[in-house]
Amino acid sequence: MNALLYVLVVLIWGTTWIALKWQLGVVAIPLSIAYRFGLAALILFAWLAWQRRLTPPRGRAALWVLGQGLCLFCCNFVCFLQASQTLASGLVAVVFSSATLWNALLARAIHGRRLAPRVLAGGALGLTGLLALFWPEIGRAGAGSLQGLAWALGGTLCFSCGNLLSAALQRQGLAPAQTNAWGMLVGTSVLLGYCLLAGVPLAYEPGWRYSAALLYLAVPGSVIGFTAYLTLVGRLGPERAAYATVLFPVVALNVSAWAEGYQWSAPALLGLGLVMAGNVLVFAQPRASKAAASALMPASSSASARS
Repeated sequence: MNALLYVLVVLIWGTTWIALKWQLGVVAIPLSIAYRFGLAALILFAWLAWQRRLTPPRGRAALWVLGQGLCLFCCNFVCFLQASQTLASGLVAVVFSSATLWNALLARAIHGRRLAPRVLAGGALGLTGLLALFWPEIGRAGAGSLQGLAWALGGTLCFSCGNLLSAALQRQGLAPAQTNAWGMLVGTSVLLGYCLLAGVPLAYEPGWRYSAALLYLAVPGSVIGFTAYLTLVGRLGPERAAYATVLFPVVALNVSAWAEGYQWSAPALLGLGLVMAGNVLVFAQPRASKAAASALMPASSSASARS
């Protein structure tokens, strides 16, 4: 089951980056994101009502759902769409793949988990890879590429914060479909509120490309993609689930080369390899830990049998 969820996440989210790019234009960025998650929230609420599972979060969980909504369904996508104005969509996906490192660092800062040397080494490899990957872009576009990189990193950090909040909510027994529905409602409400206060015109682009991108982002990209990914977060933990993001750049950059004319170069290939190697290093479980886990499993099983 976990393997199927991984495949779904990689294939769906690896192709959503070009759809994000196609939403740039007539409709303001916050409004496009609100359309996406408003539609996705309606679908999830309808499904939960049909399943008789539509219950609002209460107490501390309500605050965490609020935070998840802001991090996963609002602020991060504002950052990613801003980045897409100056960067190829595939490059934004590569920056997003550094979520494995951010998840590990945040787990250290919030939960006090020890940072293994391999995590630090993987982070150094990943950052070196990003520099190599963006070197041709920086040479061509200058400050615009650096600004896009900063936006993409900010969006990735928001995404990682949302991962940790989702993991905490699932430990309380709340399923991703439930927290996603309410979180998407939060994100949509905040974005629509901003648009009304800022005087952003409530426009819609009638062309087929915008509508197709919106439907793809709302249904496969949000309803299916986020539910599958956050289910992995609950089962495997934020650090291991984020390993799925390592494979996004392979899909996204090839789509970008086909749809946007992105051109591969030697530094770009080297950078992609370093980013992926760094993420694998961050994700890899030490042999000692594997051996310890294997040694504990029979004991745990026998203890369960006796109880």
